[in-house]
Amino acid sequence: MSGTRVYAARLAGTGVFDPTGDQVGKVRDVVCLLRQEQRPRVLGLVVEVLGRRPVFLPMTRVTAVDPGSVITTGIVNMRRFSQRPTETLVLGELLDRKVTLVEDSTTVTVEDIALEQTRTRDWVLDKVHVSRPAKGLRRRGEALTVDWDAVTGFSLQEQGQGATNLLAAFEEMRAPDLANVLHDLSPKRRAEVAAALDDEKLADVLEELPEDDQVEILGNLDEARAADVLEAMGPDDAADLLAELPEHEAEKLLALMEPGEAADVRRLLSYDELTAGGMMTTEPVILPPDATVAEALARVRVADLSPALASSVYVCRPPLETPTGRFLGTAHIQRLLREPPSSLVSGVVDKDVDPLLPQTTLPAVTHYLATYNLVAIAVVDDNDHLLGAVTVDDVLDHLLPDDWRDRPADIEVPRGS
Repeated sequence: MSGTRVYAARLAGTGVFDPTGDQVGKVRDVVCLLRQEQRPRVLGLVVEVLGRRPVFLPMTRVTAVDPGSVITTGIVNMRRFSQRPTETLVLGELLDRKVTLVEDSTTVTVEDIALEQTRTRDWVLDKVHVSRPAKGLRRRGEALTVDWDAVTGFSLQEQGQGATNLLAAFEEMRAPDLANVLHDLSPKRRAEVAAALDDEKLADVLEELPEDDQVEILGNLDEARAADVLEAMGPDDAADLLAELPEHEAEKLLALMEPGEAADVRRLLSYDELTAGGMMTTEPVILPPDATVAEALARVRVADLSPALASSVYVCRPPLETPTGRFLGTAHIQRLLREPPSSLVSGVVDKDVDPLLPQTTLPAVTHYLATYNLVAIAVVDDNDHLLGAVTVDDVLDHLLPDDWRDRPADIEVPRGS
């Protein structure tokens, strides 16, 4: 393996396999030790294992780095990775940095960094791929690859570091996985990455983060953008986040939101957090009784819907915005799939399962979902107006301990999966 070279950004998302070919996890970052007047030593890899848990894989446990795969000895310490003060994350902290070319003192931006295995089988950071500032009408500056010692400035503290290349390395990552990456970054880098994300993507990521991270990131945004991001979040998630803020701060952000969006969130904030009203989303799939099965199936195919919300269509009299007209019943997707596309949804509603009232407690909601094997249930007021729906993922968020993301996932995966 002497002379093996691989670029860090290309390693992101690469599968990590044991000697028998079973996947252990995916590479999320590279851990190095910056040294004076020497190429940085690569200590290991941050590997995301089952349950989106980051663990540390020492390079001494890596036996091969091939295109599309990293092979290990098969022994992985499942303790959650915790960065030490002397350690640096190559993707999380070095990409997008501004450094200086020794040759002509030009300030350049780091786009990627190469790892190389030496003759002694140690791994070091060897090459730096950088781009010069764009000139004239050119949108992108000249790109070049130089030796590590051809640039300076990696050890300096940088404010306002971008995140373009970091996000490019993880562009295929789903929101829950990107949230896991953000959770393990420093507060400085979290703020910089959040600033680089568009409102919709940041909203998706915030919904997957612990409350402390949500509050920290939202607090680093200017108020107008924070309000825009809250509007892009699901009303139930936005309400949960605002409930963590001081009342005057929450009210200020609500005042900056669009009136319609703010009204939904205010309504959710009026309920106790551990009730059906406090957990529900106000944006389930709602159709009138004269809608067809074909229309219903088209609505639940929308990619942004969670599987739980896509499992049911709620049939109501107009108006169809919550609170709706009279709630008529729920049409489950399994039943819709068995009906002719031209049939009306009013003919396939399930009237055997009663909706919940907003004051229904968390234990009662949990019992109800389990008893009737449901993944979502309608919530109505005393006059049978649909207010929203509680999904099983909403319930799980409140049943799991606050630190569930930091706990090991004691799950066994079948070999070969």
